Amino acid sequence: MKELNKKVFKILFLILSLFIISGVIIYNVRVYTKEYDNIKRNLDFMPDNKPGPNSFDKEPIDNMIIMDYEVYTVKIKNNNIDEVINHSNNTSNIDIEKISKKIISKDKGSYIGNLYNSKYSYNYKDDTITIINTKSITNRLLFTLLESIIILLIFEIIIYYVSKKLTKRITRPAKESFNKQKDFIADASHELKTPLAVIMASADELKETKANKKYIDNIKYESNRMNNLIKNLLDLSKLENGVSISNKKAENISNTIERISLTFDSIAYENNLKIESNIDKDIMFKCSKEEIEKLISIILDNAIKHSYKDTTINIDVFKNKNNINIEITNIGDPIDKDKEDKIFERFYRIDKSRNRDNNRYGLGLSIAKNIVNNHNGIIKANSKNNKTTFTIILKK
Repeated sequence: MKELNKKVFKILFLILSLFIISGVIIYNVRVYTKEYDNIKRNLDFMPDNKPGPNSFDKEPIDNMIIMDYEVYTVKIKNNNIDEVINHSNNTSNIDIEKISKKIISKDKGSYIGNLYNSKYSYNYKDDTITIINTKSITNRLLFTLLESIIILLIFEIIIYYVSKKLTKRITRPAKESFNKQKDFIADASHELKTPLAVIMASADELKETKANKKYIDNIKYESNRMNNLIKNLLDLSKLENGVSISNKKAENISNTIERISLTFDSIAYENNLKIESNIDKDIMFKCSKEEIEKLISIILDNAIKHSYKDTTINIDVFKNKNNINIEITNIGDPIDKDKEDKIFERFYRIDKSRNRDNNRYGLGLSIAKNIVNNHNGIIKANSKNNKTTFTIILKK
């Protein structure tokens, strides 16, 4: 259920954020384009320095006056500055002569730089240079950008809380259905415990004869299978309710994992396997000790069941910045890439017939994932070259 909430929240937050970000980008692009077009229009309007209505000594040149930034025309004679005319009402400390000399050394043509950081734009045609001081435009664009970012951040905060609310509303039916299913499994498991106990006790009391021995053995075998299933279902139901903070204590997780690995040494030996561990000393972690023991037991049991004979299972436990990494690797049949996430789902079994024969119901890894989730950690599986590694990352 937590995974569903996270996915729905991420999708809603992403969609709403993209909508707002797109609006901000479009707005800034339009403002930028408008300023760019204004500069281009004024640069194209430069006089041609020939007699007529568009020469320097004629009145129409006043049409170039832009009130909020500076426009200059520079008359060139023999590659030298002959005359500088300021068409604006304001004068800044821009060094027009220095800029003009730099432009003269270049090829003739028009140049409009990046308006977010350029100091000027120009048009060099015939013997006339039109220069626009773009500093005020840059300041205006940067202010608009900063203003947009602030507005975006405010909207992102609003979107965050709106997404939280919508997520709760959208997932409410699924949550109710999930809780009903969980309650049913828990109640049914509890109800089955008593009749199952009676069946097991009765089977133990039955006198074996040659005629009924195989039937009594079948009753005991199937009863044990059902007992394990009920136990796992109850464990899973309990874990899905989370771990109480009061049940979490600072534990030496290095000692806990080392003790569990020693417990499984004899089981591994019986299966012609070996367990080797490389565990950093005295790693402390606030956790439910009982659940961490169950977690490592499940992963080790899984590794033993799926390892080739005469191979080694490796356990590595180490600190990684603020995290604790637990890696358990075995050599055996690989897990397909598209199934590496599915194996943690309830009742999922890669090989259903083989797992059924081994009394495996697809609950172990689901229990393991719930334990890790209850400790705000991550668990994942990765298979490569017949090596399967289960990685558990616990955040300190």
